[in-house]
Amino acid sequence: MNIDENEFFKEITLRICGSLDIKAALSKVYDYIRNIMPLDNIYLAIHDDELGAIRFIAAVPNNSNLTEDTIIPLNEELWEITRALKHPMIKDIDNPLPFVQKMVEITKDEGNSSIIVPLHIDDTKLGTLALRALGNRRYNQDHLKLISIVTDPFTIALANALAHKDLMNLKDRLVDENQFLQNELTSKYHEDIIGSKSGLRNVMEMVSQVAQRNNTVLLLGETGVGKEVIANAIHYNSARKNQPFIKVNCGAIPEALIDTELFGHEKGAFTGATAMKRGRFERAEGGTIFLDEIGELPLQAQVRLLRVLQNRELERVGGSTPIPLNIRIIAATHKKLEDMVAEGGFREDLWFRLNVFPIYIPPLRNRKEDIPALARYFIEQKCREIGLHQTPPIEIGTLEKLANYSWPGNVRELQNVIERELIRFKTGKLTFSSITADRLEDRKFVRSQAPDLIPENLDVHTADYISQVLNYTGGKINGKGGAAEILGLKPSTLRSKMAKLDVRRK
Repeated sequence: MNIDENEFFKEITLRICGSLDIKAALSKVYDYIRNIMPLDNIYLAIHDDELGAIRFIAAVPNNSNLTEDTIIPLNEELWEITRALKHPMIKDIDNPLPFVQKMVEITKDEGNSSIIVPLHIDDTKLGTLALRALGNRRYNQDHLKLISIVTDPFTIALANALAHKDLMNLKDRLVDENQFLQNELTSKYHEDIIGSKSGLRNVMEMVSQVAQRNNTVLLLGETGVGKEVIANAIHYNSARKNQPFIKVNCGAIPEALIDTELFGHEKGAFTGATAMKRGRFERAEGGTIFLDEIGELPLQAQVRLLRVLQNRELERVGGSTPIPLNIRIIAATHKKLEDMVAEGGFREDLWFRLNVFPIYIPPLRNRKEDIPALARYFIEQKCREIGLHQTPPIEIGTLEKLANYSWPGNVRELQNVIERELIRFKTGKLTFSSITADRLEDRKFVRSQAPDLIPENLDVHTADYISQVLNYTGGKINGKGGAAEILGLKPSTLRSKMAKLDVRRK
């Protein structure tokens, strides 16, 4: 070949370093080199230390078995040999090295010729440039020498392209993190919680006791009673109120994704894990994570959560380095976890870790005095949401009608009934006709079938609440986490009330 080496170096450098789009740059190089020497394909690949594999990041033209994003895992012996390769070489039928023949088998490239050029920065193997021509003995030492003189431009171009890609990934990640945190940090917390001085008085007293501390809190109560509202109150009354408040519905995440969503994963941890991902726990660093429906957590995730609670650290899926955590955990469930423990559906050691400070939130039927205020609040809120410019008046007697209904769906059902009533509203006053004969009959049926669910007076209400708290403490009255502490009473006072109301420990 009669090629001016200086001219060749200049042309290659201008083409390969002329764009951060590595594939576009490689295409220009391909168009130039194929007029000088045999060339059917040209590749750039990097050595992925985390995967122990060669990853192809650009292929021109993209018409062979080795394409962009092709990953070739290597065993430990081949990995060390490729890492140690220092000088350009020809790979074809005349190269007897076992390493070369093995790579031909792996890449399914029998009967073809290649020039392999290792790309190094200092002593670090960055990647490989490969030129391929169909057929054997297509390259000679003149070709090898010519390609060898442009090793530096290809190395610089590859390093710049990888740095640019990392920067773009970081930018995308920061945008994603910002959007995620903006959604998570949008506060629905109102300082004046409806019922805080009436039906939720005991609950709010417990919130004030625990908010400024860092211990784990377990919120108990039926579906729809407002556990998230109480979790908000704990976080926004704590020293962590200006830090992230991450909410997770454990029942809404597919079991196959729960580990990576909560704890994150390392690059290459599984097929499709092309980048490191931080989980919800890491995103809550410095703040609070709210694990709603904790009873839906799969057993394998329970093991990881137990480690977080015990050691305040986690390991990402596919990782081995412990990551320290400074977070507060608030869990919530409508299930009886102690029954799940007995049935093998929930770990006993995790149950004990979570049940440090349980707060039982009574159902709406047990705090009927809160219903009128809740109804007025939701009416005003929903009017704004659906675009009603004037809040409709409420028909006389309607609030009493709402208070007399059993509300099996609790506050969430009340909210939905109000929204439906406002959507149907045309003129006049709100009557809540859907809460009439049929639902009142349902209420009478529920009362006759389960009178303990609808207290007839304050003593029955109080006895029911004490029983619920005793149930969740396992009958414990004295000491930390006992029923007396939860209820804000002296143990002797609680025992007197229990004797008066005939409440017995199980």
